[in-house]
Amino acid sequence: MTAPSRIERLCIDRGMKMTGQRRTIARVLSESEDHPNVDDVYKRASKIDSKISIATVYRTVRLLEESNILDKHDFGDGSARYEEATDSHHDHLIDIQSGEVIEFHNEEIEALQRKITEQYGMTLVGHRLELFGVQKDKKK
Repeated sequence: MTAPSRIERLCIDRGMKMTGQRRTIARVLSESEDHPNVDDVYKRASKIDSKISIATVYRTVRLLEESNILDKHDFGDGSARYEEATDSHHDHLIDIQSGEVIEFHNEEIEALQRKITEQYGMTLVGHRLELFGVQKDKKK
């Protein structure tokens, strides 16, 4: 038996019942290097276990999101995307032509956000930044 994936370990630590199909879905999500939507997760999981239904994937992803194990994103392509929730903060730059999602961290942006919240008498407790762009014409 293989060692539990990161997401599976979080589920176990939070007392969730881990069926074989949930373990497969957790492993697929843990191993994802992109930001898959439910259809992507279903395709990957069903290659491992052909008995997994799309409904099971939807229920499991919703459970993981409600348990703060997954973060849900809307990158403007009409489909919710998911990634493992972590303590390390990052923002996203989305190429609207290719769909590529680049994760980045920029301390200048972080400092500006703190400065703005302080100007309005608040303390920054969280934010999400998603930048949308297109590749510059390389022929220029």
